[in-house]
Amino acid sequence: MDDQELGFKAGDVIEVMDATNREWWWGRVADGEGWFPASFVRLRVNQDEPADEEALRARDGEAEDGGAEAQSSKDQMRTNVINEILSTERDYIKHLRDICEGYIRQCRKRADMFSEEQLRTIFGNIEDIYQCQKAFVKALEQRFNRERPHLSELGACFLEHQADFQIYSEYCNNHPNACVELSRLTKLSKYVYFFEACRLLQKMIDISLDGFLLTPVQKICKYPLQLAELLKYTPPQHRDFKDVEAALHAMRNVAQLINERKRRLENIDKIAQWQSSIEDWEGEDILVRSSELIYSGELTRVTQPQAKSQQRMFFLFDHQLIYCKKDLLRRDVLYYKGRVDMDGQEVVDLEDGKDRDLHVSVKNAFRLLCGTTGESHLLCARKSEQKQRWLKAFAKEREQVRLDQETGFSITELQRKQAMLNASKQQATGKPKGTYDPCFCSALSRPYYLARQKHPVLPTSLPQQQVLVLAEPKRKPSTFWHSISRLAPFRK
Repeated sequence: MDDQELGFKAGDVIEVMDATNREWWWGRVADGEGWFPASFVRLRVNQDEPADEEALRARDGEAEDGGAEAQSSKDQMRTNVINEILSTERDYIKHLRDICEGYIRQCRKRADMFSEEQLRTIFGNIEDIYQCQKAFVKALEQRFNRERPHLSELGACFLEHQADFQIYSEYCNNHPNACVELSRLTKLSKYVYFFEACRLLQKMIDISLDGFLLTPVQKICKYPLQLAELLKYTPPQHRDFKDVEAALHAMRNVAQLINERKRRLENIDKIAQWQSSIEDWEGEDILVRSSELIYSGELTRVTQPQAKSQQRMFFLFDHQLIYCKKDLLRRDVLYYKGRVDMDGQEVVDLEDGKDRDLHVSVKNAFRLLCGTTGESHLLCARKSEQKQRWLKAFAKEREQVRLDQETGFSITELQRKQAMLNASKQQATGKPKGTYDPCFCSALSRPYYLARQKHPVLPTSLPQQQVLVLAEPKRKPSTFWHSISRLAPFRK
């Protein structure tokens, strides 16, 4: 944070002292005063709202017809929330239109400066979001009761469009790439001047393009807040109550799904780096079918026909199980030995004793049996609790595959190739192949912080101005690192 920025936490009430700038306000909390992003807070719906229910009841008791006034007050509060939802949607539609018409349309006229691939990287699927939001705001307007706004039924609109909001996942996942590409282009003055000219021609507020492009990321996180506020002032007997309640749950699920997809995509670079560290890799890249490490550990593999026992490291990803051999001298080196397609496998829990197929005594064992080919893999854990963890992991892998199919999650060819390219570059500049880098398990990606950026001085002698670019909020660190750091072959 800069010296004049205001620090606060969720739930704090900030007294706004200067709101002349639409993006950055000057405010006061108990610890001091400073600038803060207007988009990081929401206005109290009613500035005269009592601090607690007791105060509300006391105020209503003083009125001659307290019950009627209380109901009137609640109706007014609900009206305020509904008006706020509609107002922010209209502003957001204008914001999206300005980006599509003010930037994308102008960029497409300059094929000498932008390729379609570049525009897709910078703007993602924001044009698709614009079309969906237009349909959504139209549905909201149709449900709005102009004579008695508090009777408006908006919950059904969110339920009808909840599937459409999932397209924000693609945009949020692409946003870091957009920031990188914009940062690269704005090192060249001609792009800086061009983007500023687009902003001025469209008469957009004084903020740089990367600030505008952050808005959809923030918007999808605001819906649960707005619906929670609407539910707060919707009485249980209201016709909209059940729909608002269901819509709040649905939009929280959408936000959770987007966060989960973002976490998964952040992990694919690490999975690619893991594959590049394995010696003698054979077959397709692991990212062709998988994107999540479910579980890993050491098991004994019993093979036919002599019932030979082999100690192997197993890595369970979605759709496949990879097994490797440790180097006899260097325990941090792994050699690829094979994989099992989990999509056609049945996991069979075996009792301790003599195995009927291999005629050997086994303990803490289970079998992977392919229903189509009849091929089987007999695996044994050292302890009973380890076996149970593996059985739970196999069940979790199937559940993960089912959820991915339901939600349509997949890695694109471009994302896979980029992850493998990044891994090969890191391998070329890093440690020799087959060795584990300790930094791999402890490094956490840095969050984006507030950054200051100056507009260019245009030939028209416009005054040079300074704006603050909003940043992504901190994300919960991935659990992938924790899983990898516990693996036995990676301990020196």
